[in-house]
Amino acid sequence: MTDLILLRHGQSQWNAENRFTGWAEVPLSPRGEEDARTAAKKLVGRKIDKLHTSSMQRAIQTADIVLSELGMNGVPTERSAALNERNYGDLQGMNKDEIRRKYGEEQFMQWRRSFEGRPPNGESLSDTSERVLPYWRSNILPDIAAGSNVLVVAHGNSIRALVKHLDGLSKEAVAKLEIPWDAPLFYESSETVDGLFITKNYI
Repeated sequence: MTDLILLRHGQSQWNAENRFTGWAEVPLSPRGEEDARTAAKKLVGRKIDKLHTSSMQRAIQTADIVLSELGMNGVPTERSAALNERNYGDLQGMNKDEIRRKYGEEQFMQWRRSFEGRPPNGESLSDTSERVLPYWRSNILPDIAAGSNVLVVAHGNSIRALVKHLDGLSKEAVAKLEIPWDAPLFYESSETVDGLFITKNYI
């Protein structure tokens, strides 16, 4: 059996301020640091052989806190922009409630939650999937195939893209998918072939 654990970074400062973050480099908020410590408590007793993170500060900071809390500093690590958050383009830095009032609920939800809705000068979730899934196949899946227990620390949308693929979710279903800050998503596999993870649950 090998484990795949997906973890969203803790709350960032812009999450706390209800702003679209996207590719902006924003640190964790104090609550975000606590989110990471809470996640670590849920991983006590689990072996982690390999870490994959995005290249963004808030994911790296979350992973550092988790591994420090677990006493696992020094786990082999790969960082890649392929796992970065979705680019929200012109919406980055803007307050979500202000965008909702200005453009209406339907447009707001298209930009924020739909699979193919693309904010001005930004990415859709479909666009995000097109960089996440090649990295999954070329970098993460081989680690699992080699028998490594893998922790992936990334972002709400890059994890949504991966979960859509692993769970075979429809575009409609993934639009409703929320990824919590402090709840590791755990897949257990007895196989090493893409798509054959046999159980899934939040820890």
